[in-house]
Amino acid sequence: MKSSVLLIYTGGTIGMHTDPESGALVPFDFNHIYEEIPSLRRLDVEIEVLPFDPIDSSNASPELWVRLAENIRDNYERFDGFVVLHGTDTMSYSASALSFMLHNVAKPVVFTGSQLPIGVLRTDGRENLITAVELAAAKDSKGRPEVPGVSLYFQNRLFRGNRTTKQSAEEMSAFASNNYPPLAEVGVSIQYNRAYIARPKSGAPFGIRTELEREVAIIKIFPGLTESLFRAMLSSGVKGVVLETYGAGNAPTGEWFIGALREAIKRGISVVNVTQCSNGEVNMDIYETGVALQKIGVISGRDMTTEAAVTKMMYVLAAESTPARRAKMLKRSICGEFGK
Repeated sequence: MKSSVLLIYTGGTIGMHTDPESGALVPFDFNHIYEEIPSLRRLDVEIEVLPFDPIDSSNASPELWVRLAENIRDNYERFDGFVVLHGTDTMSYSASALSFMLHNVAKPVVFTGSQLPIGVLRTDGRENLITAVELAAAKDSKGRPEVPGVSLYFQNRLFRGNRTTKQSAEEMSAFASNNYPPLAEVGVSIQYNRAYIARPKSGAPFGIRTELEREVAIIKIFPGLTESLFRAMLSSGVKGVVLETYGAGNAPTGEWFIGALREAIKRGISVVNVTQCSNGEVNMDIYETGVALQKIGVISGRDMTTEAAVTKMMYVLAAESTPARRAKMLKRSICGEFGK
């Protein structure tokens, strides 16, 4: 029996081709995907297309994430897997958000896109799309999906979705997962890294949670940050802060900095500390500044990406009503967003 995959097109570079009359790049109709990419037929996979009104991924929002989650829920029993075509600029945010919003997802949800339009000669879009469909349809010897959960496929590597970040605006290898190994690597054959593939609890029902708190801010510290500006960022109605600090979680030691954070946390603002470094993790037990942050209630984000930290914060703030319960949830891994 053929596997079935629902292909959800949200927009992005991958959905563009050249108009034969004008020569301009225009969106193509994904309902005619077999005409655009006839080699898809060779996968022997039943593909159904669900096209959204295409958006530039710079306009991605929680509303898009809710719509994706609801469509996956509504079609969950009908398909063996899902592929989400998405613009690259915010793909890691969307993949991270869906990883929290989809509960006990036992089927693949594979995000992909491209650096070049699918209709140009050197496009990476065809390979990314074909392989993403193959990964979403793949099953192991027991008939189970090879890679359940939310993932992101780009340029020969499949990553856990909430471990990714866009690392390049120009290279074909646009995405990296610096703190977690690829789930699969694609060459002549597909090599699955099964030790790093998580599976949901057996028998746990699939569901979604779509409530998200939008009053979340990213504050990246830098030399020269002033007290007045820092306090302003913490007092503008924000309910959660992702604090991007130096190295292993270091920050200014001045009383004005620690004091401003202490006051914010006492007002009920949740603060998670992530590193500005591309790899490595926050350890607030090493240096004086980290210890000081920990004492006032700043939560270690460990090796989370900023994208995962922001979307997790949105999810947790909506899910829990008290600072203590929020802190408890922020400190534990919900869906593999940081190491244990």
